[in-house]
Amino acid sequence: MVDRNLKKIAKFLIDNNYTVATAESCTGGLLSSRFTDISGSSGFVKQNFVTYANEAKTQILGVSQEILEKYGAVSEECAYAMVKGLHGKTGCDLGICTTGIAGPTGGTKEKPVGLVYVSVYFQNSIRVKKFNFPKYIPRKLMKFLFTQAAIEFTRKIMSL
Repeated sequence: MVDRNLKKIAKFLIDNNYTVATAESCTGGLLSSRFTDISGSSGFVKQNFVTYANEAKTQILGVSQEILEKYGAVSEECAYAMVKGLHGKTGCDLGICTTGIAGPTGGTKEKPVGLVYVSVYFQNSIRVKKFNFPKYIPRKLMKFLFTQAAIEFTRKIMSL
């Protein structure tokens, strides 16, 4: 079953002949998969990347080593750089990126399990939003919730 917010985004993309691209870290391709679950997605899905490792964020998206060292991969600054690089690489009309900690390990006091940053490029503007989910949520569900947050944030930015 396809989420109604995702259907709204897809309809907008199709109606306007726009494309979407994603770059995912903590969601590991799940956001991309949810887009491609939509019939006709080949008409609007441009490119998708899983940039799980910092090296991939640097090589594929052009995230600077300085950002990764100073702020970390799970940060507003990294999310911003990811979506900026994604748009630059793909020329997409809509770009969506995720970076976070799905757990159950890997969290710290400053960056706990359940933390995700979602960045969206749309109409020459970049927006980043931080979300915090309870750390006790199982990993698979956490990843789904991260993608759901990305979809809902994107829909709001697009005013759909």
